[in-house]
Amino acid sequence: MKVRILILPKRGLLDPEGRAVKEMLLEEGFKVKEVKVGKVVELEVEEDTDIRTLAEKYLINPLVEEYVIE
Repeated sequence: MKVRILILPKRGLLDPEGRAVKEMLLEEGFKVKEVKVGKVVELEVEEDTDIRTLAEKYLINPLVEEYVIE
């Protein structure tokens, strides 16, 4: 089974990369409200793998990041 995990900074926390991208886009005339820069982890795992535990224990920092499993 293929799984994709999208990891982003939590709302309200500093995201310097996202802020830099947003400022550049605004300077270029794009009307953007929010930009977040995160990471994507793609895995190929067995069907019975506990993806939530894997993500929470090994892939994210729960203090500053949130994630979505696709």
